[in-house]
Amino acid sequence: MKIGFFNFLTKCTLIVSTILCCTTTNAQQDSDFWSRVRFGGTAGVAFGRDYTDILIAPSALYQVNAYVGVGVGLQGSYVNFDDFYESYIYGMSVIGIFSPIPEVQLSAEVEQLRVNLNYDDNVFDDNNTLLRDRDFWNTALFLGAGYNTGNVTIGIRYNVLFRERDRVYSDAFMPFIRVFF
Repeated sequence: MKIGFFNFLTKCTLIVSTILCCTTTNAQQDSDFWSRVRFGGTAGVAFGRDYTDILIAPSALYQVNAYVGVGVGLQGSYVNFDDFYESYIYGMSVIGIFSPIPEVQLSAEVEQLRVNLNYDDNVFDDNNTLLRDRDFWNTALFLGAGYNTGNVTIGIRYNVLFRERDRVYSDAFMPFIRVFF
């Protein structure tokens, strides 16, 4: 399971690197290209008495103009809920942001994640059905709004494709802190 995560992450890194190299070749004529690229993303850790959640999500954003930015990102996370399940989640996303005024950032983000969900022995759902390990793809479409202060945006986003039964996210609404330099 862990080896699959790193193989996937390596492949994604190679794809993104290839895209950036091809773009760099074209961008050499436009010396302004790299000055418009911003790097950043999100990282998070949550611990509880019986809960662990670790997330790393680097991304790159091309600032088309003062109002619009487009970008790509990678994501990897580990979630462990003792005596219930353990999950490895990894994938990619594409994001578009729009800032009608400098303090407001609206966003749309499509995320494609591979989910490896491993239930502990003899775990049952509310209908008394035994839960089984699952490996599946999950697609999310987030629409968000946030307050922007320079390099940091704090806001909330809503997953319009949310399904509680997938156990990828606990709620359709998610707060976020987005950082780009």
